Amino acid sequence: MSIEIGAKGRAETVVTEHNTANAVGSGLVPVFATPYMIALMENAAVNAVGPYMAEGEGTVGTRLDVSHDAATPIGMKVWAEAELVRVDRKALTFNVTAYDEAGVIGKGTHDRFIITVDRFLAKAEQRKEAR
Repeated sequence: MSIEIGAKGRAETVVTEHNTANAVGSGLVPVFATPYMIALMENAAVNAVGPYMAEGEGTVGTRLDVSHDAATPIGMKVWAEAELVRVDRKALTFNVTAYDEAGVIGKGTHDRFIITVDRFLAKAEQRKEAR
């Protein structure tokens, strides 16, 4: 099955003390951390193309170019949406946007690459031999 341009995915969570900037060390304040916003965007992209993956396939993130434009306090729901906008063989590009209940909190682009999981993990393990 080929992946269709326009495929969409979504991921959501609630801001808690565990996913704040001060908890993760990316800042000093108790608001939704940028690394968690990025993870949410990546998860939305994974969800967009998951149904198109063959058994043993997956995707890995290779690039992010995003802004985090608004702070979200503890207790608010946050979510990310991803839309596939480009397919170049195994290279995928998504437009990603993150929201809280008040509106957009971040946006940008995200690239992923289709992999064969076993082959990818074997290659990663070989890096141990290079030390």
